[in-house]
Amino acid sequence: MVWGEAPEPELLPGHVLIDVRATAVNRADLLQRQGKYPPPPGASEVLGLECSGTIAALGEGVSGWSIGDEVCALLAGGGYAERVVVPAQQVLPVPAGVDLAAAAGLPEVACTVWSNVVMRGRVTTGEVFLVHGGGSGIGTHAIQLAKALGATVATTAGSPGKLERCRELGADITIDYTNEDFVEVLRDLTDGHGADVILDNMGAKYLPRNVDVLAKDGRLAIIGMQGGVTGELNIGALLGKRATVTAAGLRGRPVSGAHSKGEIVDEVRRHVWPLVEAGRVVPVVSAELPIADAPRGHELLDSPDNVGKVILTIDD
Repeated sequence: MVWGEAPEPELLPGHVLIDVRATAVNRADLLQRQGKYPPPPGASEVLGLECSGTIAALGEGVSGWSIGDEVCALLAGGGYAERVVVPAQQVLPVPAGVDLAAAAGLPEVACTVWSNVVMRGRVTTGEVFLVHGGGSGIGTHAIQLAKALGATVATTAGSPGKLERCRELGADITIDYTNEDFVEVLRDLTDGHGADVILDNMGAKYLPRNVDVLAKDGRLAIIGMQGGVTGELNIGALLGKRATVTAAGLRGRPVSGAHSKGEIVDEVRRHVWPLVEAGRVVPVVSAELPIADAPRGHELLDSPDNVGKVILTIDD
């Protein structure tokens, strides 16, 4: 990866131009760098699925924003740059009390977690919520959000340090996946109930065990394929539990309309941002690096010791 010159992005109607202060490293960036996750048609081939900064210009038809506003945004690509153009529907104000650079690590996790855990998973107070990979950006956010919504939160992680950090963020049940069976542990600690909602980044590898640990009327939301793309689904087990399995990405969604990024961003602004501003859900940042050190940022995110988001900053 090289930090170099690129053409100025074109400001389109309905879009805003952002002077980028920071962006964040996501698992999708690592996959795209490896040639395994191409951007959607029409999206920038530059890495970066979120950013923070200030609005530099408004496209035709944009209202509700002003030049100079501090914002963060959900992107389809292009965040690893000094400037990016993004549909106005995908722009969010920086939550009060949150550092502008740290805000760059919020849009992707907030939109992913809210759309899968609440909009699809319908988690409610008193339910048991399980998130795999609690030390990840998604995991650290999901733990806090589910806890704020009144769920009993369980998570898996691969080291004592990560498990301790998950407990600090609000996890009630922590499971070391390197030497514990999460199905057995969760059943034991919930008196056989299991999980009402599961947020899973592993895909095929965990599919049978996730179904096994689901409670009656449980909901499994798959958001990743780190454990493979093809798994065997026990339909009998699903029928017996009246269970639901969903899988949904974020990057390829339409900008507006039903099930769109705009719809999700609007819900996040109304429901998640007040929790962030109240300090009940906070950005978890493991490192801040200059944008030119993006290769090092990718290495850090891929490290087994990393907890939370890696932020890449751009100097004024």
